[in-house]
Amino acid sequence: MFLRPTEIVEKFKLSSGMVVADFGSGSGHYALAAAKELRGTGTVYAIDVQKDLLAAIKTEAESKHLNNLEIIWGDVENDKGSRLADESVDFVIISNLLFQAQDKAAIARETKRVLKIGGMAAIIDWSDSFGGTGPTPNMVVPKSKAEEIFITEDFKLEKEFDAGTHHYGMIFKKNSSSVNKSLNNSHFL
Repeated sequence: MFLRPTEIVEKFKLSSGMVVADFGSGSGHYALAAAKELRGTGTVYAIDVQKDLLAAIKTEAESKHLNNLEIIWGDVENDKGSRLADESVDFVIISNLLFQAQDKAAIARETKRVLKIGGMAAIIDWSDSFGGTGPTPNMVVPKSKAEEIFITEDFKLEKEFDAGTHHYGMIFKKNSSSVNKSLNNSHFL
């Protein structure tokens, strides 16, 4: 079974009013599912480097009347690349991004920066190349390596979840502050 974003997002137990960021949102399946799950409350930020994909997400969100979804053109491998404010997000979704990233640790650092203390991050990525169905073997980030990257950034593995036959899924919790938080309540820098 390949990824089923709606079913996976239900496992996150998102609650009313949460702020969610989908790093490397791609075609937006997770961002759209999260916006629907929040039932019009809170905010979901779809963040990607590809403007055409973001435009398609915006169009789909509008057609589904998901007014709580916003798009951001940004590169989460860069310092403050998500363009979100420090400690402003409750939950970060990182799906099929690690295998594509040049600086995987930078994604963990940006996740830590934007998450509130106690905030959660879901990591979903390919568990193998599956004979060419997935990424090339040298691009696959093993579950143990993904776990190491996030634990190094002071995250705690909360649980693993079934993400289908071709992917692994893990949820991490942010343990401590990584920034000097200002009194600014804005979600943006």
